[in-house]
Amino acid sequence: MVIGLAAGLLAITGAGGAYTIARGGAPSSDLPTDGGLAAAGELHVHDPALVAGDDAAPWFVYGTGDVRKGFGAPQILRSDDGGTTWADAGTAWDQAGDPAWVREPGTGIAGVENYWAPELHRHDGIWYLYYSASTFGSNDSAIGLATGTTLDPQDPDYGWHDQGVVVRSTPGETHYNAIDPGVVEDADGTPWLFFGSFWGGIQVLPLEWPSGKPAAGAEPVTVASRIGVSENAIEAPFVVARDGWYYLFVSWDKCCSGVDSTYRIMVGRSREVTGPYLDAEGTDLMLGGGTEVASTSGRMIGPGGQTVSVVGEPGASSSAYYLAYHFYDGDDGGAPTLAVRELDWDADGWPSVHGNG
Repeated sequence: MVIGLAAGLLAITGAGGAYTIARGGAPSSDLPTDGGLAAAGELHVHDPALVAGDDAAPWFVYGTGDVRKGFGAPQILRSDDGGTTWADAGTAWDQAGDPAWVREPGTGIAGVENYWAPELHRHDGIWYLYYSASTFGSNDSAIGLATGTTLDPQDPDYGWHDQGVVVRSTPGETHYNAIDPGVVEDADGTPWLFFGSFWGGIQVLPLEWPSGKPAAGAEPVTVASRIGVSENAIEAPFVVARDGWYYLFVSWDKCCSGVDSTYRIMVGRSREVTGPYLDAEGTDLMLGGGTEVASTSGRMIGPGGQTVSVVGEPGASSSAYYLAYHFYDGDDGGAPTLAVRELDWDADGWPSVHGNG
């Protein structure tokens, strides 16, 4: 889940434990403008999940964990001034809170060092933190779940409670890869989990409340794939509802290679949460379709790992929609860097990055 600002882009600056973000509809005059990008410095984060507070409440970013901190738990950043200045707020848990199932022989995932691509979804006063447990290049993977009542590590009620495995993939047994969770609720309030990376492409699976786990008897169904592309390079699904449509955002191509990354963000849409998802030309995402939203431009290399959030009434065309992603900063040695951009929508209802469309 991501929620954004009143105008275009977050530009990360600063050093040490705090990062100042310059806001505005146009880049600051002393910052580069490649592809509409306004960024300086770095914020080391992959796969950002951003939640903004109401009124004067703090904002939080949860991102992929760092093996050197908190036993690899999702890292947390905090802003106390409405998303202007960010500081390190620790990790979702430490060694004592590490999910026990991940480390246990027979149930765990061998070699896990850190947890990837967190997703935050709030339902009935409870936060659901989904995360990926895997190792690079393997589909011996699982999506786990923890629940809590607050995102704020300074709150006396803070703490994530391990709820175990949501869905798992096993080499030689499953065609998909159980990482990169994204959750959306349909018009009836039913939650749906989208996930997947390479292998069998993007999957959808119905969940149920209040467990946040798969509905009884449910099995994953493929909704997006890249036919004829080596290794089926598609991942990081996120679905958002708008004006009677469900929009499926995905990342194509190669992540996590610094300035050699080729990530780009694509989208398709459907009237039904289960698909079929078609691009602007009418090609099914199951057949390799996808309309480009963002790709390498100037110093912004390999944008991807995206999420979208709504400011206003969910699903309404009058609300503001924001796209958050990481990119690799070509002016900073390919450091992974956060960006948040408002989405514009054309007359036919297709999104583009604000200022670029």
